[in-house]
Amino acid sequence: MKMVIKEPNTIRKKGIEVLSRELGPLGMTYFIRQFDSGESDYTKERAEIQESTNVKEIVEEIYRRRK
Repeated sequence: MKMVIKEPNTIRKKGIEVLSRELGPLGMTYFIRQFDSGESDYTKERAEIQESTNVKEIVEEIYRRRK
């Protein structure tokens, strides 16, 4: 069945329905996330985190969260 839909909200709704039906909710989510580049600078943030954190702190945090 071929549908001609011009309204963005209707297209978005139908697209979500098809993705959810064919991929399941989790697969739909993974698919949609591929097109979201985010709003932050991952490379810059990662460098800042690495500069301010050392391996000892990471290991301590892991043990703390496991308790």
